[in-house]
Amino acid sequence: MIYHSIRFTLKPEVTAGEKTATAAKMRELFDRIPAVKARVVGPDFGGKYELGAVLVIEDIEGYAEYMNHPAHLELDRVGLPLVERFMSSDITDDPDPEIGAKIAEVHRSRFANVPDIAELISGLAEYTGSAAPGRHAS
Repeated sequence: MIYHSIRFTLKPEVTAGEKTATAAKMRELFDRIPAVKARVVGPDFGGKYELGAVLVIEDIEGYAEYMNHPAHLELDRVGLPLVERFMSSDITDDPDPEIGAKIAEVHRSRFANVPDIAELISGLAEYTGSAAPGRHAS
């Protein structure tokens, strides 16, 4: 299993209503992706981020499906322009010693094949996680 986690803070000008709508849109779109076996979306407590999500994905094939699914791309296109700070991480019990490299390759391939998403990620004030063009993973 892969537990994909995202945490983010919205730009100061984003209203409370937009913040609520963003979380609702995340739930709706994640529910459209068959590879997402379970998910939680909500307020992020205990750090510098406002909202977060944890998605449960069965394997690397499902991870690639999730990352490239039209619903995820829609969410990125709608949501990332509202984001100021963003981080992502993955925790897995997959015994494959190459799983980290495979996860990184899914991101590299996605950024190479979907340049508008790579541009949105690169435009964030702060981004940590899988490398985007011009940035290194933290």
